[in-house]
Amino acid sequence: MTSERIHFYYKNVTAEVIGTEHGLTAQQFQELAQKTTPLIEQLNQQRKASKVRYRDLPYNEQYPKQVREIASQVMNECENFVVLGIGGSALGNIALQTALNPYLYNLDAAQRKGPRLFVFDNVDPMQLSSFLDWIGDKLDKTIFNVISKSGRTAETAAQFLIIREMLLKKLGPGGYKKQIIATTDPKEGTLRKIVNEAGFRTLEVPDGVGGRWSVLSPVGLLSAAVGGIDIENLLAGARDMDQRVSRTDFFANPAALNAAINWHYYNAGKRISVMFPYAWRLKDLSDWYRQLWAESLGKTKNLKGLDVYVGPTPVNALGTTDQHSQVQLYREGPNDKIFTFLQVKQFDRDIVIGPAPESTPELSYLAGKQMSRLLNSEKLGTEYALLHDKRPCMTVLFDQVNAFTIGQFIYLFEATTSLAGLLFDINAYDQPAVELGKEATFALMDQPGYEDLAEKIKPVQQIDGGYLV
Repeated sequence: MTSERIHFYYKNVTAEVIGTEHGLTAQQFQELAQKTTPLIEQLNQQRKASKVRYRDLPYNEQYPKQVREIASQVMNECENFVVLGIGGSALGNIALQTALNPYLYNLDAAQRKGPRLFVFDNVDPMQLSSFLDWIGDKLDKTIFNVISKSGRTAETAAQFLIIREMLLKKLGPGGYKKQIIATTDPKEGTLRKIVNEAGFRTLEVPDGVGGRWSVLSPVGLLSAAVGGIDIENLLAGARDMDQRVSRTDFFANPAALNAAINWHYYNAGKRISVMFPYAWRLKDLSDWYRQLWAESLGKTKNLKGLDVYVGPTPVNALGTTDQHSQVQLYREGPNDKIFTFLQVKQFDRDIVIGPAPESTPELSYLAGKQMSRLLNSEKLGTEYALLHDKRPCMTVLFDQVNAFTIGQFIYLFEATTSLAGLLFDINAYDQPAVELGKEATFALMDQPGYEDLAEKIKPVQQIDGGYLV
């Protein structure tokens, strides 16, 4: 186990820093502690009753063992590993790859510990066609991991059917069977039927763990292990954070503080949550967070069945890129946002900035300085500017980016989301509003049984020329 950790820093939401109109007072923190502390224990009890199954994933010994076995086979069999999935079946895979493998992982074999990794989380025909043109003569050296609990998700099913046809045509039934690994329900569903017919190698989508909570299961662990990521340390980091977020001392529990602060500001009119990583490696964690936060907390009804229409809106930004594209709005626009920075103390590698030309002495202040100092100075400068305009800011501080601290981060925000759900008094684990769009897609693609819905969609489907400019 590594000694590096992540730390949650929240002083810059206090009245001491940004004043009493926008900052939290000591009395308000005490009130939040009184409201949240019983919910920490409630979540702990739910966990003991197996009602929050994602919290068991870091302790499951069977899943990583199965993943390691298949990963060791894959790394000897292929040059390309392709994930077919969407949403929770893809975003966690992407986030782990970006965070824990080099920027040029796919291009430079010297920087790679495993096969090239591709994650397809969309059905854009141009994107997929370009890839298929390249992979067409490499199918015998490519493994496809299709991830879907049911197998009925239209995007993943379409991707799979395209790959299935290619494999059968070019490699025959034997190659089709060998080149696909399915991560799906262990007992039932459309994909399970296909698995039983074709005899694919399989991993399990855990029962009771929704897609957006599944990155620490075989859903996310296989591509990580194939890419040479240390999944043992990833899970160890999650276990370490589990101990921290289980504490009933509100002020020692980072998930409780994070959830309560976000809940307070939502009710105070700051309903947009901006995650602002100042490290390229962390950028896709904010994409993963967006789904977790939006799909879990955007709900019409509370647990009593009353209409509440709650839901903080997650936004992702990247430092320093979005200093130049968004901070004008964040400083001078409406004060309706809370900011969470992600900052790295020690980078694995650093670069010293070269000397300035004699003709431009005004650039000499940069010469000889480390790029990491510039990046973190930019973060501090942005934070200072936001605080100047009374915008509440928090920071998740990484001692270092590695598998252990990424595991901590994932688990911290999963537990934060669970506690936020309890504070909002909503079900953080379902996603009923997603279904109508899925069903409309079925109807538009002529799936039997959706004819009535197809008729209802026709007025929207038709383009009224009177409104076409």
